[in-house]
Amino acid sequence: MTMATEEEWQAARSRFVEHEAGGGDDARGAGSVSVHVTPDLGPLAAEFVGLSRDLFTVPPETGVVGVLERVVRRAAAIVPAAMVSVTLRESDGTFHTPTETDPLATRADGIQYETGEGPCVEATATSSTGFTASTDLAHDERYPHFGPRVVDLGFTALCSTGMFPGGDPPRLGALNYYFRGPAGLSDVDEDAMLILASHAAVALHAARNLEAEKLRTAQLTEALQSRDVIGQAKGILMERRGASADEAFDVLRRASQDLNIKIRDIAETIATRRAEL
Repeated sequence: MTMATEEEWQAARSRFVEHEAGGGDDARGAGSVSVHVTPDLGPLAAEFVGLSRDLFTVPPETGVVGVLERVVRRAAAIVPAAMVSVTLRESDGTFHTPTETDPLATRADGIQYETGEGPCVEATATSSTGFTASTDLAHDERYPHFGPRVVDLGFTALCSTGMFPGGDPPRLGALNYYFRGPAGLSDVDEDAMLILASHAAVALHAARNLEAEKLRTAQLTEALQSRDVIGQAKGILMERRGASADEAFDVLRRASQDLNIKIRDIAETIATRRAEL
């Protein structure tokens, strides 16, 4: 991909803002008909159209990781000077890094998680805009433990954007950008990063909901299958032993306890080896 220059980005942003504000060269006199013309929004819009297309085509079977891999790849294209990683926050408050552009970024993330310091921790936990940065990790007083250790990895600057950027903390996670020099960070477009994080958060939320629905469906299917096979086993025991339904189930329950095997597994054995009983 050929990346746009800073001048092209700024020009694209200006065109985008003018378009949203209703600006343009067309005159609208009394009684005239307004014709909407889609402007050439340039590289800024093109990047996010590309991201939307990437996210739309993520294979469903790849789940959350597939979505985040596309996000990281697009983030690295927008900020080519950075190593990019994704931090996810779990319900118990712990963090992990499911994907990155370089394993070194995962190592740096791990130092943030271990020390409890760093932009990704702040971007996830605080109620700011969601954008946190450090241009001098070696001397940043906010990160006395994290800063020197990540500098040893070769990074001097870092920024993170929380997902959702404007949501109430704690957020889903953060996008992290590690730089070997402060110049790389000074060139980044904070607005573009916030938009990217918003796209990522929406896609992540949808992917998680889809995975949760798949899990519920699988659990329901397993529960129905278990009920069916237990019912078959009970019927066999009732027939062979002349037992009631409650007595047959009690036989299965006691066998499960004595053998330390799930009732469903015992029932399946009885149902599949009926002729041998």
